[in-house]
Amino acid sequence: MTETPLPPCPECSSAYAYEMGALLVCPECGHEWPLAAEPGGASEERVIKDAVGNVLADGDTVTVVKGLKVKGSPSGIKAGTKVRNIRLVDGVDGHDIDCRIEGFGQMQLKSSVVRKV
Repeated sequence: MTETPLPPCPECSSAYAYEMGALLVCPECGHEWPLAAEPGGASEERVIKDAVGNVLADGDTVTVVKGLKVKGSPSGIKAGTKVRNIRLVDGVDGHDIDCRIEGFGQMQLKSSVVRKV
């Protein structure tokens, strides 16, 4: 057998769990859980850090640490611009902060170009 064995049921520890789509199912107790989850533990929350290593959270205020060019705008975002009330998202191309910047509107930023205030 080249398949990896399925983990036991986290509820009753039964070794007879089987795969049904994206879930694992225990035939003894009827418990269902996601295939990717670690048995016996909760999945970890994603940690997003700023340019200097501070952990960011929803609602934080950050400062842009370097000048950014904005497509379609003659001037970009200057270093030192304060951004209030950020939201952490799973964005495209590494953009993991959703925010509203005065004078530019809604925008997504990378956490590597901001510093927590």
